[in-house]
Amino acid sequence: MQSFKALVVESGEPYRAVLREARLEELPPGEVLVRVAYSSLNYKDGLAITGAGKVIRSFPMVPGIDLAGVVLASESPEFQPGDEVILTGYGIGERHWGGMAELARVRAEWLVPLPEGLSLKEAMGIGTAGFTAMLALMALEAHSIDPAREVLVTGAAGGVGSLAVALLAQRGYRVVAATGRPGEEAYLRSLGAAEVLERSLLTAPARPLESERFGGAVDTVGGAVLAGVLPRMAYGGSVAACGNAGGARLETTVFPFILRGVNLLGIDSVMCPREKRRLAWQRLARELPKALLEATVKTVTLDEVPALAQAILQGQVRGRVVVQLAP
Repeated sequence: MQSFKALVVESGEPYRAVLREARLEELPPGEVLVRVAYSSLNYKDGLAITGAGKVIRSFPMVPGIDLAGVVLASESPEFQPGDEVILTGYGIGERHWGGMAELARVRAEWLVPLPEGLSLKEAMGIGTAGFTAMLALMALEAHSIDPAREVLVTGAAGGVGSLAVALLAQRGYRVVAATGRPGEEAYLRSLGAAEVLERSLLTAPARPLESERFGGAVDTVGGAVLAGVLPRMAYGGSVAACGNAGGARLETTVFPFILRGVNLLGIDSVMCPREKRRLAWQRLARELPKALLEATVKTVTLDEVPALAQAILQGQVRGRVVVQLAP
């Protein structure tokens, strides 16, 4: 295969993402050549494809911050042709050609073997979003969520939020799902949410400390939403922060931290250590109900991605969008 189909973002005027045939020699260096079966569309991909955010570091660039596929060739003893693998993070789709192409050449140390019990499509139904949600759950568990308290998920109808709701509910927590899309209540309850909260209740003016309610929270939004979550945390509660779709600035007080011992936990899925990655993927394969995963996933072709990139930035995409590359 000397040429392959790819979505390529090019700089200049106008900034554009084009579908074209790419050549094998255009691929960046790496020890492993992967035939990509599936990628997925994430918020960061929407920024990259539309140019709405300065995500891409060099041009031309194939977007797609995650991929799943089959090894075609390997210079690393860790992987052999035919191995099924997953890659999320490490700057693919930003600094290194990513998953929205039929082929990818990557570094062996970035790859994780597909865990038993998952298909390649299911892995991208989970993707960076589900991987991030699992890292958030692991962080909350490490800080001992009070099982008597509710757990809040913000941005609950999005990719990370949907899977966080499903994972937390599966673990037996009473999950409150906050969203700016009230029409998604039935969907969120189907994932396991016990209650759906209107997002505006979190962004309304609040006192430095409100009534203690939540023992844990997964915040995928940032900005004013995260600022509204912190005063509502119970004593010793923890917030796993993993997104900034609502803004990167955080205007709050120190009172939740110094009077209630609240923990603010940063979740990074990009450079997460490899062994932690393996553990997170193994847990996802065991713990995420396949029926609920299917309910969050929409499968599209590469041709549909540019239009969906606009939609995901406008908050019009529910759950996960899987991009099919292989027939």
